[in-house]
Amino acid sequence: MTKRAGSADLPLHGGRVPAWLGQRMTRLGALITEAIVQHYGRDEFLRRVAHPFWFQSFGAVMGMDWHSSGITTSVIGALKRGLTPMAGELGIHVCGGRGQQSRRTPDELMAIGNRVGFDGAAMARTSRLVAKVDSAAVQDGFDLYLHGFIITDDGRWVVVQQGMNGERRQARRYHWMSEGMTSFLDSPHAAIEGRGQGDIVNLADHRAASSRNGQLDLLGTLGPDRIVEEIAALRQIPALPAAQPMLPHLVMPDHHDVREKDVNMRRLHGALAAAADRGPQDFQDLLLTPGVGARTVEALALVAEVVHGAPCRFSDPARHSLAHGGKDRHPFPVPLKVYDETIKVMKSAVSKGRLGRDEELQALKRLDDQSRMMERYVTGPDLKEYVAGEFRRSAEFAGRSVFGWEEDLQKAPASLTRKTGSRPE
Repeated sequence: MTKRAGSADLPLHGGRVPAWLGQRMTRLGALITEAIVQHYGRDEFLRRVAHPFWFQSFGAVMGMDWHSSGITTSVIGALKRGLTPMAGELGIHVCGGRGQQSRRTPDELMAIGNRVGFDGAAMARTSRLVAKVDSAAVQDGFDLYLHGFIITDDGRWVVVQQGMNGERRQARRYHWMSEGMTSFLDSPHAAIEGRGQGDIVNLADHRAASSRNGQLDLLGTLGPDRIVEEIAALRQIPALPAAQPMLPHLVMPDHHDVREKDVNMRRLHGALAAAADRGPQDFQDLLLTPGVGARTVEALALVAEVVHGAPCRFSDPARHSLAHGGKDRHPFPVPLKVYDETIKVMKSAVSKGRLGRDEELQALKRLDDQSRMMERYVTGPDLKEYVAGEFRRSAEFAGRSVFGWEEDLQKAPASLTRKTGSRPE
């Protein structure tokens, strides 16, 4: 069974994830995954990955550029590195990736199937079909270059793949999941939707069945030359737009800085207030670390939401970048001391959870519950004030970006500091 679960339009960015961030993304991504599996099970983790808003928030909370196409590559890569050593324990396997790695997906699925017992050949065929639907049956102007296939021991799966449109400097991410419709060519997509991309040809829609059958008949009776002539004639007739039902579709802006319109401030204030309220009660040992602990609890509040939040909570992925900043210095440099403390807390909570001791995982759950309760009535600083405070304390928190250590940048001439505010392509 297969179902298209959602899509996302993203600014197309180049560049690589630096090793100092990629290693941390690997550890935190694996810990968040395991926390979700411990609380809600593997199927729920697959549902989260299949939701474009959650996926973007997941990447943002790990310090990747909050709005860019690079989140897809970096998250799939981090999960593959982080979950592969735990595959035997969690029963979750990540295959594929970008470029040549995507083409190795069928072979990886065959090998895993032989090892754990699902039909690897059938999964390899599924991988090829999903890629073909989004590249050939659905023609929307985006060329696929990334294909990630996440599968569990019992054969349930999610596909996240991404295409690019170089002329428009945009990328589009497609999310699939193995539940819902029963055919790849009978409306496996809940919808195809995007902005400003012109006409979309969707031969995977159930309404296109007669078109698919007619194409086969034409090929058999007319031959390719006559078909070309017919197409040339039909192009003179304007096509009528067809209404499509909506599915979760994320459109991220082009601007690099995080603006107040990108953030649900009520939710942010709730997270900050919950961190101040629950932190001293639930994270006493952590708060013994001078100058770091209280800020880490604020980050944990946003991480806890990624673990426990309902889909409606992720309508503003930019908010989750306020946990650990961004590698390009937007909204602020990655505070490595805070990031490492977050990993430390999550590692302790998940490790104890494996042994049936879930008190630390429950503390994170209480933190998330408190955020939702307090956001109804608390207030706090505006976004510019909050971000300015992070920049002031960045050197104290070992802030780092692709431009270097923040402590060094703050000592540099003002002209250099202003220059690093824009992202290199």
